[in-house]
Amino acid sequence: MSFGATLGYMARIAVTDGMANDAIALLEKAGHEVVSQFIEPADLRAGALADFDAIIVRSATKLPADIIQQSGRRLKVIGRAGVGVDNIDLQAAADANIPVVNAPRASTQSVIELTIGHLLACIRHIPRSDRGMREGKWEKKAMKGTELQGKNLGLIGFGRIAQGVGSVAQLLGMEVHTYDPYLPPKVAKAQNTTLHKKVDSLFQACTHISVHCNYNQETHHLVNAERMSLMPGKSIDGIKCGNHIVNCARGGIVDEDALLEALRSGQITSAALDVFETEPVPKGNELVQHPHFHGTPHIGAATLEAQARVGRDIASAVMTVLKGGKADTTVNSHLL
Repeated sequence: MSFGATLGYMARIAVTDGMANDAIALLEKAGHEVVSQFIEPADLRAGALADFDAIIVRSATKLPADIIQQSGRRLKVIGRAGVGVDNIDLQAAADANIPVVNAPRASTQSVIELTIGHLLACIRHIPRSDRGMREGKWEKKAMKGTELQGKNLGLIGFGRIAQGVGSVAQLLGMEVHTYDPYLPPKVAKAQNTTLHKKVDSLFQACTHISVHCNYNQETHHLVNAERMSLMPGKSIDGIKCGNHIVNCARGGIVDEDALLEALRSGQITSAALDVFETEPVPKGNELVQHPHFHGTPHIGAATLEAQARVGRDIASAVMTVLKGGKADTTVNSHLL
Protein backbone atom coordinates (compact mmCIF):
# COMPACT_ATOMS: atom_id res chain seq x y z
CA MET A 1 0.00 0.00 0.00
CA SER A 2 1.34 3.44 -0.88
CA PHE A 3 2.33 6.00 1.75
CA GLY A 4 -0.20 8.56 0.55
CA ALA A 5 -3.10 6.12 0.63
CA THR A 6 -2.43 5.00 4.19
CA LEU A 7 -4.34 7.58 6.19
CA GLY A 8 -3.27 5.93 9.44
CA TYR A 9 0.44 6.36 8.69
CA MET A 10 2.10 8.47 11.35
CA ALA A 11 4.88 10.64 9.98
CA ARG A 12 8.12 11.83 11.53
CA ILE A 13 8.38 15.60 11.05
CA ALA A 14 11.47 17.79 11.55
CA VAL A 15 10.80 21.37 12.68
CA THR A 16 14.20 23.01 12.38
CA ASP A 17 13.63 26.74 12.96
CA GLY A 18 10.93 26.73 15.59
CA MET A 19 7.14 26.90 15.30
CA ALA A 20 4.20 27.96 17.47
CA ASN A 21 3.44 25.44 20.22
CA ASP A 22 -0.20 25.07 19.18
CA ALA A 23 0.89 24.12 15.65
CA ILE A 24 3.24 21.47 17.00
CA ALA A 25 0.41 20.24 19.22
CA LEU A 26 -1.83 20.07 16.14
CA LEU A 27 0.66 17.78 14.40
CA GLU A 28 1.12 15.62 17.48
CA LYS A 29 -2.63 15.39 18.06
CA ALA A 30 -2.88 13.91 14.57
CA GLY A 31 -0.44 11.24 15.73
CA HIS A 32 2.74 12.51 14.09
CA GLU A 33 6.14 12.57 15.78
CA VAL A 34 7.61 16.07 15.82
CA VAL A 35 11.33 16.61 16.32
CA SER A 36 11.80 20.32 16.99
CA GLN A 37 15.49 21.17 16.80
CA PHE A 38 17.92 22.92 14.46
CA ILE A 39 19.84 20.56 12.18
CA GLU A 40 23.34 21.69 11.23
CA PRO A 41 24.03 22.09 7.50
CA ALA A 42 26.76 19.43 7.68
CA ASP A 43 24.28 16.94 9.11
CA LEU A 44 21.73 17.84 6.43
CA ARG A 45 24.36 17.24 3.75
CA ALA A 46 25.19 13.91 5.41
CA GLY A 47 21.60 12.77 4.85
CA ALA A 48 19.84 13.64 8.14
CA LEU A 49 16.57 14.19 6.28
CA ALA A 50 16.50 10.54 5.27
CA ASP A 51 15.06 9.89 8.76
CA PHE A 52 12.04 12.15 8.22
CA ASP A 53 8.81 12.14 6.22
CA ALA A 54 8.51 15.94 6.32
CA ILE A 55 10.53 19.00 7.26
CA ILE A 56 9.21 22.42 8.24
CA VAL A 57 11.65 25.32 8.01
CA ARG A 58 11.68 29.09 8.28
CA SER A 59 14.48 31.21 6.81
CA ALA A 60 17.43 29.96 8.89
CA THR A 61 17.53 26.46 7.39
CA LYS A 62 18.75 26.35 3.79
CA LEU A 63 17.73 23.49 1.53
CA PRO A 64 19.82 23.70 -1.66
CA ALA A 65 19.93 20.95 -4.27
CA ASP A 66 22.68 18.88 -2.67
CA ILE A 67 20.84 18.62 0.65
CA ILE A 68 17.55 17.72 -1.01
CA GLN A 69 19.31 15.10 -3.12
CA GLN A 70 20.64 13.51 0.09
CA SER A 71 17.18 13.30 1.65
CA GLY A 72 16.45 9.84 0.31
CA ARG A 73 13.06 8.52 -0.72
CA ARG A 74 11.32 8.91 2.64
CA LEU A 75 10.92 12.72 2.56
CA LYS A 76 7.46 13.50 1.19
CA VAL A 77 6.98 17.23 1.76
CA ILE A 78 8.92 20.40 2.60
CA GLY A 79 7.02 23.09 4.50
CA ARG A 80 8.11 26.75 4.63
CA ALA A 81 6.55 28.41 7.68
CA GLY A 82 6.23 31.77 5.98
CA VAL A 83 6.11 33.23 2.48
CA GLY A 84 9.54 33.38 0.84
CA VAL A 85 11.02 30.14 -0.47
CA ASP A 86 14.35 31.39 -1.83
CA ASN A 87 16.11 29.23 0.78
CA ILE A 88 14.72 26.10 -0.89
CA ASP A 89 15.71 24.74 -4.31
CA LEU A 90 12.25 24.27 -5.80
CA GLN A 91 13.50 22.49 -8.92
CA ALA A 92 15.58 20.01 -6.93
CA ALA A 93 12.56 19.29 -4.72
CA ALA A 94 10.39 18.74 -7.79
CA ASP A 95 13.00 16.45 -9.32
CA ALA A 96 12.79 14.38 -6.13
CA ASN A 97 8.96 14.47 -6.38
CA ILE A 98 8.74 16.52 -3.16
CA PRO A 99 6.07 19.25 -2.98
CA VAL A 100 7.12 22.49 -1.28
CA VAL A 101 4.29 24.21 0.57
CA ASN A 102 4.26 27.59 2.30
CA ALA A 103 1.96 29.85 4.33
CA PRO A 104 1.58 32.96 2.18
CA ARG A 105 -1.41 34.58 3.86
CA ALA A 106 -0.60 34.21 7.54
CA SER A 107 1.80 37.13 7.98
CA THR A 108 0.15 39.58 5.57
CA GLN A 109 -1.28 41.97 8.16
CA SER A 110 1.88 41.93 10.25
CA VAL A 111 4.11 42.88 7.31
CA ILE A 112 1.66 45.58 6.18
CA GLU A 113 1.82 47.19 9.61
CA LEU A 114 5.62 46.94 9.85
CA THR A 115 6.01 48.54 6.42
CA ILE A 116 3.82 51.48 7.38
CA GLY A 117 5.71 51.73 10.67
CA HIS A 118 9.03 51.95 8.82
CA LEU A 119 7.67 54.58 6.44
CA LEU A 120 6.49 56.73 9.32
CA ALA A 121 9.73 56.21 11.24
CA CYS A 122 11.68 57.36 8.19
CA ILE A 123 9.86 60.59 7.51
CA ARG A 124 9.44 61.62 11.19
CA HIS A 125 13.02 60.73 12.23
CA ILE A 126 11.77 58.52 15.06
CA PRO A 127 14.89 56.28 15.34
CA ARG A 128 17.28 59.26 15.05
CA SER A 129 15.36 61.21 17.68
CA ASP A 130 15.40 58.26 20.05
CA ARG A 131 19.13 57.66 19.58
CA GLY A 132 19.85 61.34 20.20
CA MET A 133 17.81 61.45 23.39
CA ARG A 134 19.63 58.39 24.71
CA GLU A 135 22.82 60.41 24.25
CA GLY A 136 21.36 63.35 26.16
CA LYS A 137 20.59 65.44 23.06
CA TRP A 138 17.44 67.51 22.45
CA GLU A 139 17.56 67.98 18.65
CA LYS A 140 14.08 69.37 18.09
CA LYS A 141 14.99 71.72 15.22
CA ALA A 142 17.08 69.11 13.41
CA MET A 143 14.22 66.58 13.43
CA LYS A 144 11.78 68.49 11.26
CA GLY A 145 10.10 65.86 9.08
CA THR A 146 7.50 65.63 6.37
CA GLU A 147 4.06 64.06 5.98
CA LEU A 148 3.05 61.06 3.94
CA GLN A 149 -0.02 62.91 2.72
CA GLY A 150 0.42 64.32 -0.77
CA LYS A 151 3.36 62.07 -1.65
CA ASN A 152 3.73 59.35 -4.29
CA LEU A 153 4.35 55.88 -2.90
CA GLY A 154 5.87 53.37 -5.33
CA LEU A 155 5.24 49.70 -4.61
CA ILE A 156 7.51 47.18 -6.32
CA GLY A 157 5.22 44.18 -6.64
CA PHE A 158 1.50 44.36 -5.96
CA GLY A 159 0.44 41.19 -4.18
CA ARG A 160 -1.57 40.88 -0.98
CA ILE A 161 0.89 42.75 1.23
CA ALA A 162 1.52 45.57 -1.24
CA GLN A 163 -2.20 46.00 -1.81
CA GLY A 164 -2.71 46.27 1.95
CA VAL A 165 0.09 48.82 2.25
CA GLY A 166 -1.45 50.74 -0.65
CA SER A 167 -4.85 50.83 1.03
CA VAL A 168 -3.40 52.23 4.26
CA ALA A 169 -1.25 54.71 2.32
CA GLN A 170 -4.30 55.99 0.44
CA LEU A 171 -6.10 56.54 3.74
CA LEU A 172 -3.12 58.65 4.77
CA GLY A 173 -3.49 60.72 1.60
CA MET A 174 -0.75 59.20 -0.55
CA GLU A 175 -0.96 58.57 -4.30
CA VAL A 176 -0.10 54.91 -4.92
CA HIS A 177 1.91 53.70 -7.90
CA THR A 178 3.10 50.18 -8.63
CA TYR A 179 5.35 48.17 -10.91
CA ASP A 180 4.38 44.52 -11.31
CA PRO A 181 4.88 42.92 -14.73
CA TYR A 182 2.58 40.03 -13.79
CA LEU A 183 -0.32 42.15 -12.56
CA PRO A 184 -3.50 42.41 -14.65
CA PRO A 185 -4.18 46.14 -15.24
CA LYS A 186 -7.74 45.71 -14.00
CA VAL A 187 -6.41 44.84 -10.51
CA ALA A 188 -4.41 48.06 -10.32
CA LYS A 189 -7.41 50.03 -11.59
CA ALA A 190 -9.69 48.45 -8.99
CA GLN A 191 -7.23 49.52 -6.28
CA ASN A 192 -7.07 53.08 -7.64
CA THR A 193 -3.36 52.56 -8.29
CA THR A 194 -1.21 53.79 -11.19
CA LEU A 195 0.46 50.81 -12.89
CA HIS A 196 3.84 51.46 -14.52
CA LYS A 197 5.08 49.36 -17.43
CA LYS A 198 8.73 49.94 -16.51
CA VAL A 199 10.34 49.97 -13.09
CA ASP A 200 12.44 53.02 -13.99
CA SER A 201 9.23 54.99 -14.54
CA LEU A 202 8.12 54.09 -11.01
CA PHE A 203 11.32 55.50 -9.52
CA GLN A 204 11.02 58.68 -11.57
CA ALA A 205 7.51 59.28 -10.24
CA CYS A 206 7.93 58.41 -6.56
CA THR A 207 9.70 59.90 -3.56
CA HIS A 208 8.81 56.90 -1.40
CA ILE A 209 9.53 53.33 -2.53
CA SER A 210 8.52 50.12 -0.75
CA VAL A 211 9.62 46.66 -1.94
CA HIS A 212 7.10 43.80 -2.07
CA CYS A 213 8.33 41.37 -4.76
CA ASN A 214 9.93 37.94 -4.56
CA TYR A 215 13.69 37.52 -4.68
CA ASN A 216 15.07 35.78 -7.77
CA GLN A 217 17.59 36.38 -10.55
CA GLU A 218 15.26 38.92 -12.13
CA THR A 219 14.87 40.98 -8.95
CA HIS A 220 18.43 40.73 -7.59
CA HIS A 221 19.55 44.32 -6.90
CA LEU A 222 16.46 45.63 -8.65
CA VAL A 223 16.78 48.66 -6.39
CA ASN A 224 20.22 49.86 -7.47
CA ALA A 225 22.25 53.06 -7.76
CA GLU A 226 20.93 53.96 -11.21
CA ARG A 227 17.29 53.64 -10.19
CA MET A 228 17.70 55.44 -6.88
CA SER A 229 19.26 58.32 -8.82
CA LEU A 230 15.98 58.69 -10.73
CA MET A 231 13.92 59.52 -7.64
CA PRO A 232 12.76 63.16 -7.73
CA GLY A 233 13.25 64.30 -4.13
CA LYS A 234 10.30 66.66 -4.54
CA SER A 235 6.72 65.48 -4.18
CA ILE A 236 3.58 66.25 -6.13
CA ASP A 237 2.49 68.67 -3.40
CA GLY A 238 5.64 70.73 -4.01
CA ILE A 239 7.41 69.73 -0.79
CA LYS A 240 11.11 68.89 -0.91
CA CYS A 241 10.53 65.73 1.06
CA GLY A 242 13.60 63.82 -0.09
CA ASN A 243 13.64 60.17 -1.14
CA HIS A 244 12.91 57.19 1.06
CA ILE A 245 13.38 53.41 0.62
CA VAL A 246 11.74 50.62 2.66
CA ASN A 247 12.19 46.88 2.17
CA CYS A 248 10.25 44.36 4.26
CA ALA A 249 10.19 41.71 1.50
CA ARG A 250 13.43 39.78 0.86
CA GLY A 251 17.11 40.58 1.20
CA GLY A 252 19.09 41.07 -2.00
CA ILE A 253 16.45 43.05 -3.87
CA VAL A 254 18.06 46.26 -2.60
CA ASP A 255 21.74 46.74 -3.45
CA GLU A 256 22.93 47.57 0.07
CA ASP A 257 26.30 49.00 -1.04
CA ALA A 258 24.52 51.32 -3.48
CA LEU A 259 22.02 52.28 -0.80
CA LEU A 260 24.81 53.23 1.58
CA GLU A 261 26.43 55.44 -1.07
CA ALA A 262 23.08 57.04 -1.85
CA LEU A 263 22.57 57.84 1.83
CA ARG A 264 26.06 59.31 2.04
CA SER A 265 25.48 61.49 -1.01
CA GLY A 266 22.04 62.60 0.15
CA GLN A 267 20.21 61.19 -2.90
CA ILE A 268 18.37 58.92 -0.48
CA THR A 269 17.17 60.80 2.59
CA SER A 270 16.30 57.80 4.72
CA ALA A 271 16.09 54.02 4.40
CA ALA A 272 14.72 51.17 6.44
CA LEU A 273 15.29 47.45 5.91
CA ASP A 274 13.81 44.47 7.69
CA VAL A 275 15.65 42.01 5.41
CA PHE A 276 19.29 41.85 4.38
CA GLU A 277 21.57 40.10 1.92
CA THR A 278 23.47 38.52 4.82
CA GLU A 279 21.56 37.57 7.95
CA PRO A 280 22.37 38.06 10.75
CA VAL A 281 23.94 41.36 9.70
CA PRO A 282 27.68 41.34 10.54
CA LYS A 283 28.74 43.54 13.45
CA GLY A 284 30.07 46.90 12.28
CA ASN A 285 28.03 46.93 9.06
CA GLU A 286 28.41 50.47 7.69
CA LEU A 287 24.87 50.70 6.34
CA VAL A 288 23.40 49.84 9.73
CA GLN A 289 25.63 52.47 11.34
CA HIS A 290 24.52 55.28 9.03
CA PRO A 291 22.48 57.88 10.96
CA HIS A 292 19.75 58.05 8.30
CA PHE A 293 19.24 54.30 8.25
CA HIS A 294 17.25 52.17 10.64
CA GLY A 295 16.59 48.46 10.52
CA THR A 296 14.87 45.53 12.16
CA PRO A 297 16.14 41.93 12.33
CA HIS A 298 13.73 40.26 9.86
CA ILE A 299 10.69 40.64 12.11
CA GLY A 300 8.01 41.15 9.45
CA ALA A 301 6.11 38.06 10.55
CA ALA A 302 7.19 38.24 14.19
CA THR A 303 3.87 38.91 15.86
CA LEU A 304 1.93 36.58 18.12
CA GLU A 305 -0.99 36.66 15.71
CA ALA A 306 1.05 35.93 12.59
CA GLN A 307 3.03 33.12 14.21
CA ALA A 308 -0.14 31.42 15.34
CA ARG A 309 -1.60 31.67 11.82
CA VAL A 310 1.66 30.56 10.14
CA GLY A 311 1.91 27.51 12.37
CA ARG A 312 -1.68 26.44 11.79
CA ASP A 313 -1.49 27.03 8.04
CA ILE A 314 1.77 25.17 7.45
CA ALA A 315 0.79 22.29 9.72
CA SER A 316 -2.45 21.92 7.78
CA ALA A 317 -0.68 22.04 4.41
CA VAL A 318 1.95 19.49 5.43
CA MET A 319 -0.68 17.09 6.77
CA THR A 320 -2.70 17.45 3.57
CA VAL A 321 0.29 16.24 1.54
CA LEU A 322 1.10 13.45 4.01
CA LYS A 323 -2.47 12.20 3.57
CA GLY A 324 -1.94 11.99 -0.18
CA GLY A 325 -3.69 15.27 -1.04
CA LYS A 326 -2.46 18.43 -2.77
CA ALA A 327 -2.12 21.59 -0.71
CA ASP A 328 -3.35 24.77 -2.40
CA THR A 329 -0.17 26.53 -1.25
CA THR A 330 2.20 24.21 -3.14
CA VAL A 331 4.75 26.57 -4.70
CA ASN A 332 6.50 24.12 -7.03
CA SER A 333 3.41 22.34 -8.43
CA HIS A 334 4.30 23.57 -11.94
CA LEU A 335 7.61 21.73 -11.70
CA LEU A 336 6.38 18.40 -10.32
